[in-house]
Amino acid sequence: QVQLVESGGGLVQAGGSLRLSCAASAPTFSSFAVAWFRQAPGKEREFVAAITWSGARTYYADSVKGRFTISRANAKNTVYLQMSGLKPEDTAVYHCAADSLRVGDTQYDYWGQGIQVTVSS
Repeated sequence: QVQLVESGGGLVQAGGSLRLSCAASAPTFSSFAVAWFRQAPGKEREFVAAITWSGARTYYADSVKGRFTISRANAKNTVYLQMSGLKPEDTAVYHCAADSLRVGDTQYDYWGQGIQVTVSS
């Protein structure tokens, strides 16, 4: 079982930056691919970014390419999402997810509770 806890969300003005963290409980976390998804009010959940277990490959939604960067520190059992150039349409609850087999915009076995990111105009 993998427990995921997100942190680093909050309120920021448009054009600003935030860094989200996803901390995992499992000692085998370094063998899991991890992704970030988000869900805005009244909208379906959407894929944001993903990273392989080694960090060698990353994947991004077109809407965040060039603005967001996903990275990981396996020694700390943590994955990060650095968000820059934030826009009001980035406002959502952000969830991290992990899976031992899959990566990218796909299904994941483990999910965090989510954290709110609000971008004011």
